[in-house]
Amino acid sequence: MNPEFVYFDIDDTLLDHQAAERKALADVRTRYLAVFGSHSIDELQDTYHAINAPLWRKYAEGEIGKQTVQQQRFERLLEAVGAPHADATLVARYYMQRYAEHWTFIPGARETFEAVAQHHPVGVMTNGFAEVQEKKLDRFPILREESEAVVICEEVGTLKPDPEVFEHATEAAGVSPEDVLYVGDSYRSDVQGAQPVGWGVAWYVRNGADGQSTSGRGFSFSDWDELRGRLL
Repeated sequence: MNPEFVYFDIDDTLLDHQAAERKALADVRTRYLAVFGSHSIDELQDTYHAINAPLWRKYAEGEIGKQTVQQQRFERLLEAVGAPHADATLVARYYMQRYAEHWTFIPGARETFEAVAQHHPVGVMTNGFAEVQEKKLDRFPILREESEAVVICEEVGTLKPDPEVFEHATEAAGVSPEDVLYVGDSYRSDVQGAQPVGWGVAWYVRNGADGQSTSGRGFSFSDWDELRGRLL
């Protein structure tokens, strides 16, 4: 495979968002929730996901703003774990502080990103809140330094899987859609977003594909050495 441009997703593709989230929730549990019962971190993270996912979907579809997501996910989490009188604003702020402290690359991802960048023009494309993603790019400057295009979808005005943001990213890359490969972990946002506009997709299935699959010019991988082998 020899694409002319390779885009990488950030969260749960290059950076381990799930691990940082889990550790930040554990910090929240220790500081704010210990007196409200013995909720395990697994229960807390599952509850948080169940609350956050539909809020994020409404945000992506333009039904609510990001401030609503940021506030309501913790208001609802505190209510769900029996701590409705805790200050959701303080909890949300503390969570974001701790979340940032736990950012790390997924093992093998940085090395692959750098290796691919030596042979192909690369870029990053992400759905996360703009101010948070900017901080990640500041924390890991290699992502900006090696990237010929940085697309933060919120700044474009629409989120993956909307074709508009993929078309914008294609223009930023300066190549034809069929010459772009996107490396990402989300089936809905990355695979189902990229393939209809003609991009190839390398779907990172770290925890298994759950019966879903790519089609056409797509493939899945679970080990970063495998991706290097395909591209280099």
